[in-house]
Amino acid sequence: MITGTRRLETGLAIVRLTAAAFFLVWSVEKIVAPERAVGVFQAFYFVESLPAMGAVLIGVVQTAIILAFACGLWKLWTYGAVLLMHGASTLSTVAQLADPYSDINHLFWAAVPVLGALIALFILREEDKLLTLGGSASG
Repeated sequence: MITGTRRLETGLAIVRLTAAAFFLVWSVEKIVAPERAVGVFQAFYFVESLPAMGAVLIGVVQTAIILAFACGLWKLWTYGAVLLMHGASTLSTVAQLADPYSDINHLFWAAVPVLGALIALFILREEDKLLTLGGSASG
């Protein structure tokens, strides 16, 4: 049975690792199917002229950040970056969130508890020590 501090650390590690897996799907998609990312940027971020190589570059940078996040490195920066990326992504779907019962808009609501989990993880980043490679919470 897990008790005390170890229970908190286990919970935070689970949130970090599952969130990283969730985000890797999206970042790797930009690399292996950049045309999809171009469409998403046009539809949700009002970027009309993103070249496929731009999507690949964004995917590579995001993947590096997410892998560092998964390893618990540079917590202030990586946890903050993942939170900001997901926050921007969630805000870009505000129209779908405001109208959850049209089309399949209710699926966009899956982003909301993920955002909440990332906020909690960012707040508790100093306590997130299990299965990390180090990296201080402040840098």
